[in-house]
Amino acid sequence: MADARSYSQSGRHRSVAEEPVTSVLRGGVVPVYERELSADEEVLAALGYKPEFKREFTLWTTFCGMGYAGTPGMVWGWLIAMVFIQCVAMSMAELCSSMPTSGGLYYAAAVLAPPGWGPLAAWITGWSNWLGQVTGAPSVDYALSAMILAAASINDPSYVPTRYQTFLLTALIMLIHGCISSMPTRWIANFNSWGSSFNIVALFVVIIMIPAGTNRVAQGLPKFAASSQVWGNIYNGTDFPAGVAILMTFVAVIWTMSGYDAPFHLSEECSNANIASPRAIVLTSGVGGLFGWFLQLVVAYTVVDIPSVIASDLGQPWAAYLLQVMPKKTALAILALTIMCAFSMGQGCMVAASRVTFAYARDGCFPASHIIKRVNRHTQTPVNAVWFNTSIGILMTLLIFAGQIAIGAIFSIAAVAAFVAFTIPIFIRVFFVGNRFRPGPWNLGRFSMPIGVMACSFVALMVPILCLPSVTGSNLGPSTMNWTCLVYGGPMLGAILWWIISARHWFTGPKVNIEHQMLGREGNVIDAKETEGESGGDSGDSANSLRTDSRALEDKKAADLA
Repeated sequence: MADARSYSQSGRHRSVAEEPVTSVLRGGVVPVYERELSADEEVLAALGYKPEFKREFTLWTTFCGMGYAGTPGMVWGWLIAMVFIQCVAMSMAELCSSMPTSGGLYYAAAVLAPPGWGPLAAWITGWSNWLGQVTGAPSVDYALSAMILAAASINDPSYVPTRYQTFLLTALIMLIHGCISSMPTRWIANFNSWGSSFNIVALFVVIIMIPAGTNRVAQGLPKFAASSQVWGNIYNGTDFPAGVAILMTFVAVIWTMSGYDAPFHLSEECSNANIASPRAIVLTSGVGGLFGWFLQLVVAYTVVDIPSVIASDLGQPWAAYLLQVMPKKTALAILALTIMCAFSMGQGCMVAASRVTFAYARDGCFPASHIIKRVNRHTQTPVNAVWFNTSIGILMTLLIFAGQIAIGAIFSIAAVAAFVAFTIPIFIRVFFVGNRFRPGPWNLGRFSMPIGVMACSFVALMVPILCLPSVTGSNLGPSTMNWTCLVYGGPMLGAILWWIISARHWFTGPKVNIEHQMLGREGNVIDAKETEGESGGDSGDSANSLRTDSRALEDKKAADLA
């Protein structure tokens, strides 16, 4: 009798236990597919999903607060936050290497949760992550529109943008990003590659242009501010103590270094995913944080008057800062580079969000999931998910008509919702999983647990800080309130109530959609197929959703030979 290993190697059907993954399927399950699978597709099959995308993304193509505490928060405060955010990114990368699927954090939470808790963990993680993802593109595109209109105001001081114009421009950019994200995977990958390259080059150019071209001397000031002022003169723009104000500046780091989860969600379209995707996560976070700090240094040493930048009539602090320290034409040139970078960033947010939506629709999380989850047969991309997100994003930008405070809430959601979703599976991994976690080829080794603890501790501290207003007492009113608790907490409360009332009866976590076999005793292979509407909710109970009939390995091989 041939053993299971020889069968796996000859037919390229490897059991889950032979793959370096943590899966909803038990180790004895053997995925079955009608064609020969590549190494990446075998890993995805071991996670319970059949390959539906083309893998055209490589590591390179997936690599892509002064108002609170002044310049000290921008320089040494940035460094502190960057270290802890990098801990979150590295812990996420380790999960990605073990579970490289579009579901990402949602899938990881379901698999790693204690028996019986997988569906709830996946539900909360999924909805929090989706809220962060679906608000990512609108927040970036709104900021992009504000920069474009600010450039128009700089060029023509008599021009004052209206809310209606801001909304229309934001909606137009959203539609353009929707079209790009609906293209074939290779086209999107090329766009990401060129966008990433341009962003890096533009960042270098800006970091050089600002100190070289600043007009501080013409204003009767030293070319650069004194280091003692930059590193030690805390400008407290809040009603809280200086220490809390420094923590509030971390929101700039969190928002700037966001997006490092995108390679996780694109892993089903990335070659060598369980190595390339985690590397891209770490590079996206680390390189983005480091070069962001270089830019913060440049700004901190050249900014003239922080209050006037924040209160500028332009309504866009970056544009106001450039106009304060640079000649007009140079400021417009740098702003143009920033606008192009922001366009690339918004497109990256859109494509990553569409893959998250596809993954959740594949598991039946949304109404009309059977429509949203369809992959376009021409482009091999989740076009329906793209336009579902685009529609919701455009509706969100209607908050522009409610004022700056209301539209600013989408930035808060993007930070808090993503942070919560990032940390739930990391927290479960650190405090509940133990030896049940099977690390992939990219892992942190003995540093996994301490780095995970640092990541969880940082998020536990920062989530309440991100919800604080900058003023207190009589200064606090509707126009100065931080509405994050309401804007994020409201939808999440609705999701939890939906779980209690209905979803707990039918939602079982990630659904297996690939036919598979189960390894029986002494090398026997048992055919298995998912029953309609069933799926594995967690690693302990997932095999209960399989319908099996006994068949010996010899019978299977005889049928194959016939």
